[in-house]
Amino acid sequence: MSEPLISIITVNYNQTETTCALLDSIRRQDYRRVEIWVVDNASRENPEQRFREAYPEVHFLRSPENLGFAGGNNLALKQATGDFVFFINNDAEIAPGCLQQMLSIFHQYPNAGIVSPLICYFPENSDDASVASSLLVQYSGMTAVHPITGRNQVLGHKVPNRGQFSTPTRTAYAHGAAMMVSKKVIETVGPMYEGFFLYYEELDWCERIRRADLECWTAPDGLVLHKESLTIGRMGALKTYYLTRSRIMFMRRNFPKSFAGFGLYFWGVTVPLHSLRYLLRREWPELSAFWRGALAGFQQS
Repeated sequence: MSEPLISIITVNYNQTETTCALLDSIRRQDYRRVEIWVVDNASRENPEQRFREAYPEVHFLRSPENLGFAGGNNLALKQATGDFVFFINNDAEIAPGCLQQMLSIFHQYPNAGIVSPLICYFPENSDDASVASSLLVQYSGMTAVHPITGRNQVLGHKVPNRGQFSTPTRTAYAHGAAMMVSKKVIETVGPMYEGFFLYYEELDWCERIRRADLECWTAPDGLVLHKESLTIGRMGALKTYYLTRSRIMFMRRNFPKSFAGFGLYFWGVTVPLHSLRYLLRREWPELSAFWRGALAGFQQS
């Protein structure tokens, strides 16, 4: 079988050095049939010259405005020519062999629609991305979102990696920090929905993929090391706003039959608990952001 072409897409936002570390990790991959796309999401300073000089193999696109997670990725997706597309956060690095391991899932399981590798937190005291032992796991799969509470669980979160997640498994959702999709699947279900701007885009996409009778899989022999959202840093109130708003939008889009029940739970349980927590901590910006996100989510069509 000839090696398929993989389009690797990442979005940069005010993190040029971090993105360069990702591109260096791509260069260390044995798998060479790749095209690389970097989308700059309206960073304060245009990094185009830096990328073009240091990484001439990279296709660079710059958006005049911040399009959010899905919008930035979709900008490159429109021009990508790969048989498979690998979306990778710019604050991540790819361990050797990861691309082949994800591709192998599509070959082994013809109904696979989207695949994520094992994602571990980047080691604070080591620059060696090939060392998988003793890393803390961020993602080894996810449970389904509950139709009333709107909550789910990330499997393996903050558990030391001892090789216990070595078996490929079906999962409810891929992880947006690192996920591979075939071009055929994208042609079937369409690209990620851009209305969220931040958070829940990949969960929404996975719901659409599964409704098309395709499956979400993990490829735990592939490894990505994630620096845990360096791009958005400690967003504070902004993160609270988008998490709240996007959660509600996700439930409206994917659980319309139980959305009324979710609304009762949200206003009867979630709002009092979160409001009390922010009040006791005197986190006034977060309290305001939570309420604004809640109102915006329920007003969003």
